[in-house]
Amino acid sequence: MILDFIKQNHTFLIWLTSLSVITFFGTILLIPLLLIRMSPEYFTYPYRVPISQRQHPVIRGITLLFKNLLGTLFLFAGFVMLFIPGQGLLTIFIGLTLINFPGKRVLERKLILHPKILPVINAIRKKAGKLPLILPNDIH
Repeated sequence: MILDFIKQNHTFLIWLTSLSVITFFGTILLIPLLLIRMSPEYFTYPYRVPISQRQHPVIRGITLLFKNLLGTLFLFAGFVMLFIPGQGLLTIFIGLTLINFPGKRVLERKLILHPKILPVINAIRKKAGKLPLILPNDIH
């Protein structure tokens, strides 16, 4: 029965395996880079003006498009990693920080309090010689 399934879905299984390998190694490389570049004060303000709003409108549009596409890719990869090996919750968190949508700050601030998220982020930042993320008193 399992052999029949494999024979019938050979191409699908190859794509699924490839996606798993790419997301696993991609997140191992990209997540630490993004977390290290994040400002320690990222969560100290209830709202913030993105750097992209201080750029030329054309550059801002291209940057926002690329950032949102990358965030969507991370969000999807994180969801997949909830079912396959990988850092699913951390990848979802990174995806959400990249995507622009209403209520983003509220959701980010709730997710950072997840017991598996903040310690991992701060451990990665510590290894890179960066300060830990600073959380305001209103979200502790």
